[in-house]
Amino acid sequence: MTALATASPSTPTQPRPRRTWVGVLIGVALVILSGVSLFVGVSDITPASLFSGEEDSNAAFLFIASRIPRTVAILLTGASLGIAGLIMQMLVRNKFVEPSTTGVTEFATFGMLLVLIFAPGMALFGKMGVAAVFGLIGTWVFLQVVKAVPVRQLVLVPLVGIMLGGVIGAATSFFAYRLDLLQSLGTWSQGSFASIMQGRYEFLWIAGAMVIIAWLAADRFSVIGLGEEFATNLGLDYRKVVAIGMVIIAIITAAVLVTAGIIPFLGLVVPNVVSIIIGDNVRRAIPWVAGLGAVFVLICDLIARTVRFPYEMPLSVIVGVFGAILFLWLLLRKKSHAH
Repeated sequence: MTALATASPSTPTQPRPRRTWVGVLIGVALVILSGVSLFVGVSDITPASLFSGEEDSNAAFLFIASRIPRTVAILLTGASLGIAGLIMQMLVRNKFVEPSTTGVTEFATFGMLLVLIFAPGMALFGKMGVAAVFGLIGTWVFLQVVKAVPVRQLVLVPLVGIMLGGVIGAATSFFAYRLDLLQSLGTWSQGSFASIMQGRYEFLWIAGAMVIIAWLAADRFSVIGLGEEFATNLGLDYRKVVAIGMVIIAIITAAVLVTAGIIPFLGLVVPNVVSIIIGDNVRRAIPWVAGLGAVFVLICDLIARTVRFPYEMPLSVIVGVFGAILFLWLLLRKKSHAH
């Protein structure tokens, strides 16, 4: 009895480490990289030039009109796309999906093409609304296809989404080619922050609002990630929560599309990396995903600005390269949490 009593305090399993230091590292990196982003570019802007007081200096104007909006846009894009990928993974119950691998982005791009054909002078808010509606349709179509097609392996689900997106993308390219709109459509879909200025990025605040809504509904997304039957048994309105998730994904995708273009892989790799670190609790993961997504886009944008300075590479190219490498690592790593 004495031996049992002595051993009993050590019986409970050790709690999972909170990895607080990783969160602190992400926060520090976010602050440092944001500061660096404000002073990297073709125009020579330094802290000294901002307070020089010279009448012929445009440093302060460029700083307020260009550098600050660009950095804020990068932060909002990285955070919101990471959250969109996290919610998509909860809806589909698959770690290998995000808007760009499920056809949602292609549906939104098709909506942009229709705007260019029938209402080229439409205001930017209207274009975002059309793209959001088609992104919502794309999310619904993908969910219906996944339900209808029996998939035995997790990696086949994004393949189904890529095939769906390929069909829609091919139709979009065909009509754009026939109507001589390929260049115009490419201008909208190419991921880049080069044209971001004051008055050209504000729609991303809508995507930021969607992040807040996702955080408020985080516990519900965690429950539906366990399956429809389990969520229904707990008294959760499964269809309502799925509808909220679909709207969040569509609005974020549309806001990023009309502002910065298509940025691939971000919503796929960032939630998986966070899941490896802290697990699958959505409420706890949301600030991590938002912070890491913003850091990831900041790093890629700084590389895009400096690798061929003073020229700038499209951000989608840099994100695609690093995102593909991380995606392959997630697929091939031993005991992969994503599997």
